[in-house]
Amino acid sequence: MPSRLGRYAVRRRIGAGGFATVWLAYDEQLDSPVAVKVLADNWTEDQHVRQRFLEEGRYLRRVESPHVVSVYDAGELEDGRPYLVMTYADQGTLADRLEVAGLTAAQAMEVVRQVGAGLTALHQRDILHRDVKPANVLFRTADGEVRAMVADLGLGKALDVSSRLTMIAGTPSFVAPEQAQAEPLDARADLYSLAALTYLLLAGRAPYAHADLAAAARPQEPLPMSTPERPFSDRVEAVVRRGLALDRNERWPDVATYVDALADALGEPAGGGVSEPWLPLDPQLTQPGARPSPRPATSPLGDPTPPPGRRRRRLRGALAGLVVLAVGGGVGYAAQQRLGGDVTVTDGADTISVTVPQAWDRASSTAGWFPPNGTGDSVEFPAVSVGTSPTWTTAGAGAEGVFAGILPGTELPNQVPQHPECAVAGGRQDDSSPLGTSATVVYTSCPDGVTIERVVQVTTSQLLWVQVRSADRATANDVLDSVVVHGM
Repeated sequence: MPSRLGRYAVRRRIGAGGFATVWLAYDEQLDSPVAVKVLADNWTEDQHVRQRFLEEGRYLRRVESPHVVSVYDAGELEDGRPYLVMTYADQGTLADRLEVAGLTAAQAMEVVRQVGAGLTALHQRDILHRDVKPANVLFRTADGEVRAMVADLGLGKALDVSSRLTMIAGTPSFVAPEQAQAEPLDARADLYSLAALTYLLLAGRAPYAHADLAAAARPQEPLPMSTPERPFSDRVEAVVRRGLALDRNERWPDVATYVDALADALGEPAGGGVSEPWLPLDPQLTQPGARPSPRPATSPLGDPTPPPGRRRRRLRGALAGLVVLAVGGGVGYAAQQRLGGDVTVTDGADTISVTVPQAWDRASSTAGWFPPNGTGDSVEFPAVSVGTSPTWTTAGAGAEGVFAGILPGTELPNQVPQHPECAVAGGRQDDSSPLGTSATVVYTSCPDGVTIERVVQVTTSQLLWVQVRSADRATANDVLDSVVVHGM
């Protein structure tokens, strides 16, 4: 972990993905926590990716809205990587909240209202978001209230550019059909994504579970939103379905009109929120911590105590239990929820790093592994394993842990490892990421809690596999999303 990024004192990492790492830092001059987003070192020389990274900062800087993440500063590190200094979301993401519990209809309406206000502000500046989903809705404390903000414009485009050239990208379950088909886009693509988000918040399930963007390009009509447990009027159904119309000309004309229609159908006043607090503060979510102490004058790096070295302990027993092929890589962007005490472990080849709760760091191996589909026992690939005990890979052992390793492969496997000990096997989720295509399966009601398998095609000839076992889903997601690949 760097001690400083520019003039900002680093506290801890709060998110990581294929494009960038996000750090919680402290602005000592303004006495305030900030989030610093740094381009990943393996993309520094890619001018296209670098340009997209910088464009995100420029787009966000053009917008003045309490419901859009702000960019306060930008700079470049000594190694040439650019960084953006942004609003720190101390109350996590909408995805975090939905992992714990659903929202009431009134709370869901307020999320839609505030996200809609952020999208409207973007559209008024001729900016298209293109990736509206729960992980990109952040919450922060402002004036004693929780405020929703639209974040992550990594796929954002100026509308005039989107009308001429559109890259196929986005999250399959929320992306508009025309976007999945690489057609020229307008603001109605974001409107569609907001309607899909509305459906999820009200019904408790997404309208679609597309495996990939090809399926999103030709969706079927979603099931009715209402169920006996969550009934809604025909008016509410009609408003949301119009937002999800496959033909964009049949949708609402703009986001603001859609939000007003939804509020009216739900019996909410179109211009105002619900009784306070509309969403309670959660003290267990990320917090900035104490203000950093001043740097000693003799230390240009800040902390006079050097950080602990990367672990190089060899513990083959921890890898011996991994006799099945379980593959994956954490490439999503997600705010971590733990209050601290995390440990980052890097493999001996400096290829893979993963951040885990400190309590997990009891049995570690960073020496690499010989994958079952490899080219023979003489070829060792980078790998790291961290767990609460050497037997964490054994179902029912009452242990938690994570394994991440590189293995040869030119395409994603047809099937990820199975876990018959788990009562519930989620559907396979195929997705696109900056590192390539990926496949993820989540197993729940397991003897030890939850198990997640993910595989990513990181190069044309190599895969990255991650297996996580955890007592709870939130920690499993945090660890999964903390995996970073270097130099590939």
